[in-house]
Amino acid sequence: MRMKKIERFKKTMRKAADMVSQKVAMLALMLLSAPAALMAQNTAGDYTAGTNALTTVAEEIAKYVPIMVKLCYAIAGVVAIVGAISVYIAMNNEEQDVKKKIMMVVGACIFLIAAAQALPLFFGIS
Repeated sequence: MRMKKIERFKKTMRKAADMVSQKVAMLALMLLSAPAALMAQNTAGDYTAGTNALTTVAEEIAKYVPIMVKLCYAIAGVVAIVGAISVYIAMNNEEQDVKKKIMMVVGACIFLIAAAQALPLFFGIS
């Protein structure tokens, strides 16, 4: 009985030692690879090309924001019309989930209008 406990204890200790050695190996790998990543960033040199590219992309995106705002309003209008028709049909058929349908259509329209208002602010356009 005592020998079984000792063997179980030895087995547990071996597992713990293996886990510790794996963790130490992983830590050593991370510590050795981190300076290489830092040197890659440090020796890159001039960043003006990337900065100019990001500026150009930001200006191009800003041109599309008013179009997207109008598109959001148009989609909200279509959702409102289709939802109104759906609610009308549900009321005529005396369905029980009419209030739920109304709330879903109103919620969708409010979300689309709020998204259209927030989109220019997200890109810093007034």
